[in-house]
Amino acid sequence: MLAAAMAGSLLLGVVRYRLDTGWSAVFSYNEAFMEQMIIRTTRLPRALIAAVVGSSLAVAGAIMQTLTRNPLASPGILGINAGASFFVVLAAVMFSVSSMPVLMAMGFAGAALAAIVVFALGSLGRGGLSPMRLLLAGAAISALFSSFTQGILVLNKQGLGSVLFWLTGTIAGREPDMLIQCWPYLAVALAASWALSPQLNVLMMGEETAQGLGQRTLLLKAALGVVVLVLAGASVSIAGPIGFIGVVVPHLARYLVGVDHRWVIPCCALLGALLLVSADLAARFIMVPEEVPVGVMTALIGAPFFIHAARKGMMRS
Repeated sequence: MLAAAMAGSLLLGVVRYRLDTGWSAVFSYNEAFMEQMIIRTTRLPRALIAAVVGSSLAVAGAIMQTLTRNPLASPGILGINAGASFFVVLAAVMFSVSSMPVLMAMGFAGAALAAIVVFALGSLGRGGLSPMRLLLAGAAISALFSSFTQGILVLNKQGLGSVLFWLTGTIAGREPDMLIQCWPYLAVALAASWALSPQLNVLMMGEETAQGLGQRTLLLKAALGVVVLVLAGASVSIAGPIGFIGVVVPHLARYLVGVDHRWVIPCCALLGALLLVSADLAARFIMVPEEVPVGVMTALIGAPFFIHAARKGMMRS
């Protein structure tokens, strides 16, 4: 299914190409042919970025749901995406930063700050950290950073046009260099998430049980937190704050392969890539010849799931 979605991303759109043209563009590229050049330089990077970002956000969501014991936790809902977006916009609009490594670093810093504040607020009160407090803290921090971002754009209207479309979550027009510069960090983080999956299984049984089985839970949580920040921060730097991938995909993965994270993590990576590539492909046909931002498509998919989860009683205090 992922291979079919990737092929559709290369061939379908306002302008459609033949399958043999797409095959030649990927495996026997000749820049003398305009069709091959468009596929190779525009559509192929777009499909690859969608797959990588979708995988990263889905895996980050699965880790966060286990760490927080909250079935609705994700980088978007807990304010991490909003914090990363604010720092990226601050650097790009107020300081005219265009270097991808710098924007990535700002995304990591914003994601880390948001995560620290959300977890600190979610731990206040009796009983310590709880799913409901975490959701409320995430909603508050998301609103706060979103208002800061809007304030920056109001103060600097010259940067409004270039940033506004990115803020809705988009992979259209992304340069191949963005993926090349982010890929090493994302690859290491994805590999680390799978390498730590046995420890995640132990942590899922409860912190006291994990400690009794010899796990260094504080060190493990810190390592997993770094993995989530890298996955979310780099994804936001490339594609903007795309929401709901981290909420929906982990539940689909657990439905298909069970709760063992040795299977859940790779399944999330595949399903996340499939969902975002498919959403981007569908976004091309909603308002032809204009394109709907892919963040709108993921919201259309994720919002009903979120409402269904709330009705089923997943958000318990």
